[in-house]
Amino acid sequence: MFPAEALAAALAARGAAVELATDARAGAYGGKFPARAMHVIPSATPRARNPFAYARAGAVIGVGVAKAYCLLGRLRPAVVVGFGGYPSIPAVLAARLRGIPSVIHEQNGVMGRANRLLAPRVTAIATSFAGVLDAEPALAANAIRTGNPVRPAVIAAVAPYAAPDPHGPLRLLAFGGSQGARIMAHVVPPAIERLDPPVRARLAVVQQARAEDIDRVRATYARLDIVADVAPFFVDLPARIAAAHLVVSRSGASTIAELAALGRPAILVPLPHALDQDQLANARALERAGGAILLRQDAFTPARLAREIAALAADPARLDAMAAGARSAGMPDAAERLADLVLRVARRPPD
Repeated sequence: MFPAEALAAALAARGAAVELATDARAGAYGGKFPARAMHVIPSATPRARNPFAYARAGAVIGVGVAKAYCLLGRLRPAVVVGFGGYPSIPAVLAARLRGIPSVIHEQNGVMGRANRLLAPRVTAIATSFAGVLDAEPALAANAIRTGNPVRPAVIAAVAPYAAPDPHGPLRLLAFGGSQGARIMAHVVPPAIERLDPPVRARLAVVQQARAEDIDRVRATYARLDIVADVAPFFVDLPARIAAAHLVVSRSGASTIAELAALGRPAILVPLPHALDQDQLANARALERAGGAILLRQDAFTPARLAREIAALAADPARLDAMAAGARSAGMPDAAERLADLVLRVARRPPD
């Protein structure tokens, strides 16, 4: 939703009227979205291992396409934009049926299944990373790299990186999102406990932790006499990323976009069980740019993390170089680039 929110804000600033179509799971978010109205369209995620569930999901998507077809007939939009995931399928397919120009945006370093289904059927494809479609020339010819739009709060937090003094404070931020906070709670505090006392004494930690882990994580940091802010969620996460000398996190598309836009060095731990291995592709992209260290989850142990933190704490020049590498991969104007593409497509005659 973050890239869609950023695009909607960019389009609204140019005088475009924006409507949001999504499934019921995102209904709670709709009140914050800069759109004239939110329309709930049924969708579902097929589970290939269960044929009955797969068929049921297909039927739900079919109902969603029918409802989206009727909705587009009432709204008559100039263009429809999908942001991946199965909730985007009904509206984009309905646009195809009605002859309305459409754009899909791929946030990740590898194209997801929903976007792969839609890609041959849309007017244009926007990508966050270079080379996503290099192996598919027919789709690549219809693609343009816009970057991944980030929230206005991220742009507001952009500031130069100041590497830590070799003996001064070192600000560490660890977060994992809904699917990653648990492993951060199990690995980061014991990793910090393994650091030599002079390194530990430099640390100030901000860590996201699930409610059931918070007391244990806080107790560890209190016992180690480390200044730590531990919470299940940080409303001001972009500002906390900007304030950090080093980030330890998962590598979801929005996280990578924000690290790159803010230019902050990171140790990335991709979610290991994703069907398309999108987080691994994202982490590799930032690693290639020199902005991150990639640790697969089986290598993400307290001992390994302690070694990485200790090495970086002793080498401010390396942290500075990683920050520059991350920043080189960033496209802070991605929302404006995507808005440019969407408005160009909106002016095209229907196929």
